[in-house]
Amino acid sequence: MEKILKFPQGFLWGSSISAYQTEGGIKNCDWSNFKDAGIACDFYHKYEEDFDLLEKLNQNAFRFSIEWSRIEPEEGKFDKNEIEHYKKVLLSLKKRKIKSVVTLWHWTLPLWLANIGGWSNKKSIDFFARYTKIIVEELGDLVDIWVTFAEPIIPLFNGYIKCNFIPQKRNIFKAIKFLNNLIKGHKKAYQIIHAKYSEAQVGVAGLINFFEPARKWCPLEIFIAFLLHYFWNHRFLKNVEKFIDYIGFDYYFHDRIVFYPPFLKNSNKKISDIGWEIYPEGIYWILKYLAKFRKPIYILENGLADAQDKFRKDFIRDHLCWIHLAIEEGVDVRGYFHWSLMDNFEWDKGFEPRFGLAEVDYKTLERKLRPSAFYYAQICKENSLICG
Repeated sequence: MEKILKFPQGFLWGSSISAYQTEGGIKNCDWSNFKDAGIACDFYHKYEEDFDLLEKLNQNAFRFSIEWSRIEPEEGKFDKNEIEHYKKVLLSLKKRKIKSVVTLWHWTLPLWLANIGGWSNKKSIDFFARYTKIIVEELGDLVDIWVTFAEPIIPLFNGYIKCNFIPQKRNIFKAIKFLNNLIKGHKKAYQIIHAKYSEAQVGVAGLINFFEPARKWCPLEIFIAFLLHYFWNHRFLKNVEKFIDYIGFDYYFHDRIVFYPPFLKNSNKKISDIGWEIYPEGIYWILKYLAKFRKPIYILENGLADAQDKFRKDFIRDHLCWIHLAIEEGVDVRGYFHWSLMDNFEWDKGFEPRFGLAEVDYKTLERKLRPSAFYYAQICKENSLICG
């Protein structure tokens, strides 16, 4: 039986992007030497056109990142023209009454900082604090919600353990330094933002995976799932708990744990174009876990690679149905952001994965809305959806 599910008044409906994946023309950061995104989607010049899409899709919020290497291309030298550019971006959102969710660091570092070890160097803490202060002073009055870091565990794991991201150096000691410096950097940034804007909403966008034992009766699998949850999901969050005003998280992965290598055995009844399992129920269990922190919650990324748009409509509906169930049970969820507004550069995977509500022709840079985008637009407009 179909049921209309209403979301709370003032719920934020949006989509997310990051600077390096969409802006184009970024040449002064570590990733441009590793995997050059080139012109990407040219969001840097086409942001007004893309904000027209936001309005067409009835979205009332938008998350994007500021590119640190544009702001501070040389140590201690800040580019006023680039600061002015981001001011224009924020003013455009403000004019359209679209709330801005601004990420200060989404994985890329200025070359001068990367060359001295990036986040594994303790100097990064003060460098990030200085950068944050500049952004707060110049742009802070235009920012609605602050995100200090995006998915901090991912560049750590992929850079220092799995080694498919920069710096591609397997080093557990540097990984630990990386994490500890991020925690300290976040705390400093939080204090800087609140010193100027006491009512600011500041948080982190963590990648939270749903880990569960493949067999609920198997003590070893229960224990492994617990350990993975602790180190991947819980440790960073617990360390910054007193320095966040809300909990922001991204959900993509369900990990069904077995006790033998490779320790993961998902059923994979539905998978995305890049082999990620589609498992909407997992977002409900993550929300139930996060509710224990007693803070407002924003889902800052949730999406899939689906070039043919075969699964995206059902993906959005099914995740939102589980999110609504959590809300009905008292979880304070205040917003949902789909990843992504448009197709973009997917880090080590390049341009092939298609995550966008809008398809991008990378030759002409034309945007074309997919059918699922209009489905999501109706949900945004009505602040409700039909499940059943």
